Amino acid sequence: MATIEELLTTNEEKMKKTISYLREDLAGLRAGRATPALLNKITVDYYGTPTPINQVANIGVPEPRMIVITPWEKTMIKAISKAIMTSDLGLNPNTDGSVIRLNLPQLTEERRKELVKTANKRTEEARVSIRNMRRDIIDGIKKAEKAKEITEDDSKDGQDKAQKLTDKMMKEIDKVIEAKEKEIMEV
Repeated sequence: MATIEELLTTNEEKMKKTISYLREDLAGLRAGRATPALLNKITVDYYGTPTPINQVANIGVPEPRMIVITPWEKTMIKAISKAIMTSDLGLNPNTDGSVIRLNLPQLTEERRKELVKTANKRTEEARVSIRNMRRDIIDGIKKAEKAKEITEDDSKDGQDKAQKLTDKMMKEIDKVIEAKEKEIMEV
């Protein structure tokens, strides 16, 4: 049976990974500024294998509202353009035969509110994941107490530590979503 400290340490790492994933996920939400992270989730068919765009092309941001994609192979231009058009980014790629340009239009107030809702939905999924991890810790502690491996006091102490860890991670998530909301709502 894992000790209370092992349970806490293992789950703390999982919680940190959840927050890290949330940060990456939210980076892919368009907030009015061009960033290569917008294309992180888009894959393109590269010789029969779904491959992230950044592994088949250079991605640059020459202007605040423009992304330039330079495929390593000219034959990839159509596939990359198609992948961008079918994505949920709502962008239309412009091609001149050797590079793809993505112009990011100014976000409307309505679109900004939609993006904030999407960000909050993804954030809530992360919160649920962390609460599930807290439940796993507490279940492990209760099983150890029931099996007489730890005392009632140790069980109570471990559950308090699990709650404190969860509260700390929830504050971190709040900081992440607060920063993203601010970024999206800036005009």
